[in-house]
Amino acid sequence: MENETAGVGGRESGVVERRSCSDARLPTPDTRVLALAFLLIATAASAQDIVIRDATILTITHGKIEHGSILVHGGKIAAVGTNAQVTAPAGAQVIDAAGKFVMPGIIDTHSHTAVEGSVNEISLPNTGMVRIRDVLNNEDINVYRQLAGGTTTALVLHGSANPIGGQSQIVKWKWGHPVSEWPIADAPRTIKFALGENPKSSNFRPPPGIPAQYPQTRMGVEEVIRQSFIDAKDYTARWDEYEAKKKRGDNPIPPRRDILMETMVDVLKGKIDVHSHCYRADEIMMLLNVADEQGFKIRELQHVLEGYKVAKEIAAHGVGGGTFIDWWGFKAEAYDAIPYNVALMTNAGVLTSVNSDSDELARRLNQDAAKAMKYGGLSEEEALKLCTLNGAKQLRLDHRLGSIDVGKDADIVIWTGHPFSTYSRVETTLVDGEILFDRQHDLVMRKEMAKEKTDRLKKEADDEAKNKKPGKPGNSDDEAKPEVTDEN
Repeated sequence: MENETAGVGGRESGVVERRSCSDARLPTPDTRVLALAFLLIATAASAQDIVIRDATILTITHGKIEHGSILVHGGKIAAVGTNAQVTAPAGAQVIDAAGKFVMPGIIDTHSHTAVEGSVNEISLPNTGMVRIRDVLNNEDINVYRQLAGGTTTALVLHGSANPIGGQSQIVKWKWGHPVSEWPIADAPRTIKFALGENPKSSNFRPPPGIPAQYPQTRMGVEEVIRQSFIDAKDYTARWDEYEAKKKRGDNPIPPRRDILMETMVDVLKGKIDVHSHCYRADEIMMLLNVADEQGFKIRELQHVLEGYKVAKEIAAHGVGGGTFIDWWGFKAEAYDAIPYNVALMTNAGVLTSVNSDSDELARRLNQDAAKAMKYGGLSEEEALKLCTLNGAKQLRLDHRLGSIDVGKDADIVIWTGHPFSTYSRVETTLVDGEILFDRQHDLVMRKEMAKEKTDRLKKEADDEAKNKKPGKPGNSDDEAKPEVTDEN
């Protein structure tokens, strides 16, 4: 049931692709035009300072500023305070935000947007050698749509077909820019682990005569993870022995290089953060225990729908949790999910965020954060952190992202009203100080594109009519027309 964003709003799966390769490689002309137009806007916007004036600023870290202003310079937040405290430099672009709300860009710690082709390398139980960054597609229209929903940063993950999946990538949604500019330069490396129904292929069985891929049980999933780290330690020992022989003056043959094992060694050394798909409390504890046993750390538990059952244990391990607030019952291991999970984990001391696993939900993470005020009574500031600062901390990027503070990246969203209101919409989204979504410009482009479409269709019809050959002498008009088959 947890299908990988297939079209709109799917969930991750071990076997279902987001969309076909042909869909990913052949975006519509409108998509290319949209990307180019916003690249031109962004280039112009980034060339000058920007001042957002007279807004209600939700800083996340130091409360709310009424009638506040933000100065953006060089892609960073250069000043923030009341209108009287922030001066617009000469030549700055001034955005009048009177009556509007401003917050930092939303951070999605579980995304599969913009992955070209399949999000799963399903051939082995451990595919930690592959990298999502190598298959990112900068023409996925969902990126633009998520900017229109205030989402500016995402952890784009490998799928959950394997106990240990590929390396994931933290990106900013720089719509209209080359994909090489999307990864955040100083972001940690990450890798996807998965527990439960997906990696043991509960929802997929090969046809008769085709052998099933190991593992097929939960205990097999645990064994794959444990053995991978045992193998990594053996790999390290072989290289240590090789280096020791070299120091003694010997001329040893170096061990064969293994990219997968090097990846696992980097996990052991803390150079790669583990983000693990999970649902059930027993599996959560299994992974935490294996991590302690093998000497590696879990950075974040993804989905973690039964986290409330073992919230104290998760907090004691210093592990974060990124979850859905009201998705449950979509498969057997999600039956015990409750909307109070977010508040219960937060109150137990777990660093908690809300995330999407969906192209569509990623446009509305502000609303999921708001629900935590209803289901569990979190304060407004605590709820705002669920989709901003807490995700930044889980990605170890809170020095750059997640709040409106001087020196941080100018990832800023201007809303028509409070972002927790279902009546509010995004007016403007900035990423690194560049305007990558502007509603007024978007409305103009919609009209231009509608006109262009009408003109093209008319030209096509006119050309077809002009080039149409008349029927042969003696044939009726019906015989001259193409054959039409009734398939109703």
